[in-house]
Amino acid sequence: MEIFNSSFTYDSKWLDATIANMKKTYPFISIGSIGNSVLGKPIHEIKIGKGTKKIHMNASFHANEWITTMTLMSLLNSYLLSFKTESAIQDFDAKFFYENVELSVVPMVNPDGVDLVLNGPPLEYKEEIMKINNDSGDFIHWKANIRGVDLNKQFPAKWEAVKENGQAPDKPSLRDYPGNVPLSEPEAIAMANLVRNNHFDYILAFHTQGEEFYWGYEGFEPPESAIMAKRLEQVSGYKAIQYIDSHAGFKDWFIQEFKRPGFTIELGKGINPLPLSQFTKIVKSAEMLFLAALYL
Repeated sequence: MEIFNSSFTYDSKWLDATIANMKKTYPFISIGSIGNSVLGKPIHEIKIGKGTKKIHMNASFHANEWITTMTLMSLLNSYLLSFKTESAIQDFDAKFFYENVELSVVPMVNPDGVDLVLNGPPLEYKEEIMKINNDSGDFIHWKANIRGVDLNKQFPAKWEAVKENGQAPDKPSLRDYPGNVPLSEPEAIAMANLVRNNHFDYILAFHTQGEEFYWGYEGFEPPESAIMAKRLEQVSGYKAIQYIDSHAGFKDWFIQEFKRPGFTIELGKGINPLPLSQFTKIVKSAEMLFLAALYL
C-alpha cells in the first residue's frame, strides 16, 4: 500500500484517514485510542504481532517534529506489507517479527500541536496561542501542545529540576515549559497510562534531529541497555549517547520507573522542522534501526 506523497505535509486528519486505510489493507492489525488531546482528538495506537516480547514506539511528542510521524508510519507500512506478501524486508523475516513481537505504535502523541504548526491556530485557542507566539502567525518553532506545555518535559523524572533550574519558561511557551505540575496534560497522562498498563520490554521515542540517540538516565538503565545501544549504533550509523543534561522526558521516566531500556531517537540532521526534502533519506537511515529494534 502506497500511503505517502512526500511533496506535502501530513496532519492529524491525514493520520486518521491513513490508519483507517491501513486497517482495511491489513485487517490483522489492532487499532485503538489511548486517550484524547486537549482539543479532543484521538491519540491513536496501532498494535501488530502476537509475540511475548512487547515493544513500544512513538512519534511527534513535539509539534514541529511532525516528520517523525511520517517516518514511523512509513516504516510500519513497509513491515506490514512485507508480512502480508510474505517477503523479506532488508533480509529480515517479517513473519518472525509478527510471531515473536507485539509492537505498539503511537504515531502522533501531540495531534493538536502538529495541526497548529501545519495549519495554524484553532479558533478556541487562537488568542492565547498568538500571545504565546508573540503575535506571529509563523508556528514553525512551536514544540508544545496547544496549551503551551512541552509534553516531553511533563514526566516525573526530576521534573522539579527542570522547573527550578531557571532555564525553562515559567509560563506557557512554544517550547520547554514543563507545566505547573508533572502529568498535567491529557497527552502526557495518556502516554503514562499506556506504559503503566502494559509491560513493555523497551521503548523508542522518535524525535528530530541529530542522527544520534540517547539510551541512559541517571544510572537507572539496566545492563542490557548498553548492549542494545551498541547494536543500534552499528546498524544505523546513529551515534549512541548514554547521558545528556536533560530531565522529565518520556524516555527518562520510563527508564527510572521501570528499570528497562529506553531510547530517544533523533532522526535526521538540520534545523527543526526538518524539510520534506529529507524525508526519503530519513526513512532510509531509520529503517535498519527500526528493524534491529524489533530484533533486539
